[in-house]
Amino acid sequence: MTPDTICSDDDDVRPTRVEVDLDQLAQNLSAIRRHVGGAKVMAVVKANAYGHGIVPVARHLITCGADSLGVALLGEAVILRQAGITAPILVFGGIDEKQIPRFFKNDLTLTVPSLEKLRLIDTAAGAMGVKARIHLKIDTGMERIGIHYYSAEKLLEASLQCQHVEVEGIYSHFANADAEDLGHARLQLERFQDVITFYEKRSLPAPLRHIANSAGILQLPESHLDLVRPGILLYGVYPGTECARSIPVKPVLSWKSRVAYFKVVLPGHPVSYSSTWQSDHPVRVVTVPVGYGDGYFRALSNRAEVIIAGQRYPVIGRVCMDQIMVNLEQGSAYNGDDVILLGGDITAEEMANWAGTIPYEVLTNINTRVPRVYHHG
Repeated sequence: MTPDTICSDDDDVRPTRVEVDLDQLAQNLSAIRRHVGGAKVMAVVKANAYGHGIVPVARHLITCGADSLGVALLGEAVILRQAGITAPILVFGGIDEKQIPRFFKNDLTLTVPSLEKLRLIDTAAGAMGVKARIHLKIDTGMERIGIHYYSAEKLLEASLQCQHVEVEGIYSHFANADAEDLGHARLQLERFQDVITFYEKRSLPAPLRHIANSAGILQLPESHLDLVRPGILLYGVYPGTECARSIPVKPVLSWKSRVAYFKVVLPGHPVSYSSTWQSDHPVRVVTVPVGYGDGYFRALSNRAEVIIAGQRYPVIGRVCMDQIMVNLEQGSAYNGDDVILLGGDITAEEMANWAGTIPYEVLTNINTRVPRVYHHG
């Protein structure tokens, strides 16, 4: 069974599974489209579509009106092409020279962050007799990849001289658009807009201009430009606690398991590795088949809660590779009962707080050995 399992019922799926609501995904996309008006939407599906399953999610987003897809890696884009997805795909990440021909063979759009990469791509495209489709990457304050905004004119000028390259887009990326203080984000936008005056000064049409990620979409409408790149927002999670909730989205993913074992633990009998938890009175404890091998962080030990039959119960003892234990106290549960790990009123934000991380990591950390079950219609 593949990680991207599509089932109408889950009787044959591992008890621990992720359920993805494709209808909610479509509603989130629709809400974003309404908010950004005429801007195109590039749906970001990197990191296995933020843990939701790259192929079914990408296919559904295109069906529902996304204009293009964004991924981090060449391998992610190739998976989409092999699945028969023909929509435009931009690969954000840096590339190795040896990979360039594979972009052409798979009809993919390359990110060009430097003069060196531009020349390599132009040369390779000429040798293969193709036209490379590229987006120029401008670093306006992230200090990751991309040519610095104050050096960008030489890259833009060089791109006009290339014989085998089509500059489809030019973009940057916000570092702090999810903050309450948007001073740095506005500075980045100003720098980006200064760079793209290059085309106006030469009476040339500008390529697609884009800088707005999920946070920019929510908080900086002036950054929407020609295209926006929603990521975590598509999946119904807001990018930061300080970020405006200006678009009504809801979570698409829930993570569930089932009770696998029930026991009564006596006083003074510690639970799990390192004996970090014990009770001074008899308690009812159930074992659930999920662990850090599935992406359920070990940092959740003695901190997380789960939902069984509508009630919250604490995770006790160390999270194991494949199992956790849950204290029911004097409550009841039976083998086969559903256990909600993430979903209902347990949000990705709450789980992230328990684990000392961010919702992005909660979602993308769910291992591919956990099957994905898709609900639609």
